[in-house]
Amino acid sequence: MRHLVIGASAAGISAARKIRELRPDDEITVVAKDAAVHSRCMLHHFLGGRKSAEEINFAGADFFEKNNIRFIAEEEITSVLPAENCAAGRKSGKLPYDALLITTGARFFIPPIPGFREAKNVYGLRDLSDAQKIKAAARGAKECVIVGSGLVGLDSAYALCELGIKCRVVEMEDRICPLQLDAVAAAPYQRLFEEVGCEFFLAKKAAGSEVDDGGRMRAVLLESGERLPADFVIVTAGVRPNIEFLEGSGVVTDRCVKVDDYMRTNVANIWAAGDVAGLSGIWPNAALQGETAARNICGEAVKYADRYAMKNTMNFFGLTTLSLGPNASEAGDEVLVSEWRRGYTKAAIRGGRLVHLTMQGDISNTGFWQELVKRGVKVKDSDKPLHRLSYADFWHYDESDGEYCWV
Repeated sequence: MRHLVIGASAAGISAARKIRELRPDDEITVVAKDAAVHSRCMLHHFLGGRKSAEEINFAGADFFEKNNIRFIAEEEITSVLPAENCAAGRKSGKLPYDALLITTGARFFIPPIPGFREAKNVYGLRDLSDAQKIKAAARGAKECVIVGSGLVGLDSAYALCELGIKCRVVEMEDRICPLQLDAVAAAPYQRLFEEVGCEFFLAKKAAGSEVDDGGRMRAVLLESGERLPADFVIVTAGVRPNIEFLEGSGVVTDRCVKVDDYMRTNVANIWAAGDVAGLSGIWPNAALQGETAARNICGEAVKYADRYAMKNTMNFFGLTTLSLGPNASEAGDEVLVSEWRRGYTKAAIRGGRLVHLTMQGDISNTGFWQELVKRGVKVKDSDKPLHRLSYADFWHYDESDGEYCWV
């Protein structure tokens, strides 16, 4: 068989690796718009100068050669032609396939704020090429405005502070990283960033800009009337799946590629995985989706079951936090809080089941918390503080059948 994988991030590389394992003699081609494979999770380390482009290549420098896989870099796929069993590349022309896997991921989104889409020095951070552009803009720069204080925004600020650049971060909510953190968990991170020179503009909204005659933004204007000078601007306002090239292909899309439990699209011999499929933005989940798609492509019948995507961990300045489930309580929720000298834990319980957890400080040995939230396990009463609970409190041996199961 001829396997064509469009995209070389977590899902694409995982799929190519699994196909080669299952089909040693098949032909595999991986196409990517980037020049090299890289970990999106490590882009801030590249931006801050801690790692080189080669060091954030999670597949390994010799991955394609070792696995006898053809790699076409810096190529844009413009269309998919199922009737001809091929995809069209802007430079490569028609690329035939017997099985096509779409793992094109997503791109950053620039909101329609006056000047933001037109200015030359406004960037997003999603791929290595984005990080390279920002790194070039940072040379000789003194100050930057970052719109959005989510994980990507904070990653950007962390890296740029390491380069000695003054960062001003604009956030519409009243705290940083609002999707993952409440006010208590956000406060220590804000203090740590402020200690290295970051300035935060919370509950504020970017509404305009000052652009010079050369097309470069010189300041971001806030709705409050404040003017934030900038040598360049980074916008972290969400992402959009890369699906435009599928227009006219017959593949059903609705903001993302629609897939079934086997990662199949509605068109024969075409699968999709990763961010483009809209199931989960978490790196390990994308890799598992790629592997699942590959196994189905190779004739197995394997369902992808882990659609739980609300998990984030962060580590800034040595302070770690785990956030599980939606960070918003509803009426009737029981909210349990435990604070101690080096940490903070908050749990939201709804109908006896854990629906959210924030744990800040030591987050080792906490994998069971995700299982509790994901599986909807009843949280039993315990005299222990939250941060002292473990698998043993929820996992027991059933003497009737000799199996372990959740309480």
